[in-house]
Amino acid sequence: MKRETTNLLIDKFGQKYSDVLGINLETKDDGEIFKWFLASVLFGAPITESSVIRTYRCFESHGVSTPEKILETGWQGLVDILDEGGYTRYDFKTSDKLLEVMGNLLTRYKGSLNLIHEQASDPSDLEKRLMDLGKGVGHVTVSIFLRELRNLWKKADSKPTPLVILAAKNLGIIREESPEKALEELKEFWRKSRVPQKTFVNFETALLRLGKDFCRKGKCKQCVLKQYCLVAT
Repeated sequence: MKRETTNLLIDKFGQKYSDVLGINLETKDDGEIFKWFLASVLFGAPITESSVIRTYRCFESHGVSTPEKILETGWQGLVDILDEGGYTRYDFKTSDKLLEVMGNLLTRYKGSLNLIHEQASDPSDLEKRLMDLGKGVGHVTVSIFLRELRNLWKKADSKPTPLVILAAKNLGIIREESPEKALEELKEFWRKSRVPQKTFVNFETALLRLGKDFCRKGKCKQCVLKQYCLVAT
């Protein structure tokens, strides 16, 4: 895969989700990191990207973007916000999830996700502590959340998701399918083919979007990278 192909991949698909939402993770501020955590929980459901973005905007517009505010809003208030954003299929379940997770985050870590990272002994322990916040925080949500913190938290080193692996294999970037080995290959590829002013997070995000919007759906003919794909028909 040539460098210009990597440039095209990132140019078309590499914008970080936190940037789309106007969340400044670079500050490492608890408030900004929490906003991204909230967004990650929303992204964790099998729902369209546009619906998640719209729903997150509703939480922001109502001033419900802290653990305390989410608990204060209550179950019905959360359902109303979720419905306003078009998150209707998962409104009841997500309200339950948010209340459980925020309660545990406040009780165990004083509402601070930075504190979870500080207390975690290693990347695996960090992921376990996040998932232990509630049954609604699974591997997908944790992977989404930690992906964009990879360069900011030294213990944030989550494995690539199946969609990232799918896209990377289709482009011939990696050969391995196991998440552990795939991560090693992805990092090595990026080390050799990095794009100026961009990070591994942009690269991984681009592969995720490509996998989700094109590879998974077999939309080879509409994909701008079809000429570089090993399986496009």
